[in-house]
Amino acid sequence: MPLVEHLRELRTRVVKASLAIVIGMVVGWIYYAELFKILSQPFEGVVAAAQAEGRDVTLALTGVADPFVLQVQVSALAGILLASPIWLYQLWRFITPGLHKHERRWGIAFVVVAVPLFAAGVALAYLVLPYGLEILFGFTPDNVENIVSVDRYLSFFIRTVLVFGVGFLMPLMLVLLNFAGVLTGQRLISWWRWIIFIVFIFAAVATPTGDPINLVLLAGPMLILIVLAIGVCLLNDRRRAKRRGAEAHYDEWDDDEISPLDLDISGPESNA
Repeated sequence: MPLVEHLRELRTRVVKASLAIVIGMVVGWIYYAELFKILSQPFEGVVAAAQAEGRDVTLALTGVADPFVLQVQVSALAGILLASPIWLYQLWRFITPGLHKHERRWGIAFVVVAVPLFAAGVALAYLVLPYGLEILFGFTPDNVENIVSVDRYLSFFIRTVLVFGVGFLMPLMLVLLNFAGVLTGQRLISWWRWIIFIVFIFAAVATPTGDPINLVLLAGPMLILIVLAIGVCLLNDRRRAKRRGAEAHYDEWDDDEISPLDLDISGPESNA
């Protein structure tokens, strides 16, 4: 594909993804109060635990324009999450414009699998976040109050959620690379030490606290998903090998080539 057409393709995909995100932002703007209650729920649990220990933890807005900016940020987050099936599909179609017609169907399968995986990562992040906050606030010295700016909490929340969601998409990327013929299942198995190392490094950097509990909560499901992905890759490699074997059998002789005949007529009758 020429560069100009590639840029036009990029523009088309970006416009479609952006429109989907804007529509999701409108929905998030309408249901802002309900969404903010959901977002602040992990923090509210930490506040209750801190008050039981005699500490004060407060979520505060410190600027004049912060309420408006907060609503825009929450709406943007809702738009990204709600439009994830659209922009994930647009991303896949931009990356793979040269596939055959039957291979383009992978885009639909990609979205069908990617959205639940991304949602599972987000849900896990939502469950892990209160534990991470409790650990972080546990380092607060005595006679010191925690006054947390809402925008900083929201940034912390978004980073954690997106990292967990993207982490759950990594096994799917391995399967797609295998279907595209870039990686084989055996090659992935030979890299198992590096895969484990990279997953734990990613989990250590991505988790909000870096403690062993939250690290394992992210790395454990990722490794399980990667094992399942490698299994799918091995099955696909076996299917591809059988298909190539069948094609090699039928393509052994060209259309204009005469195949050899078995002229061996030796037997009991020929000896008579």
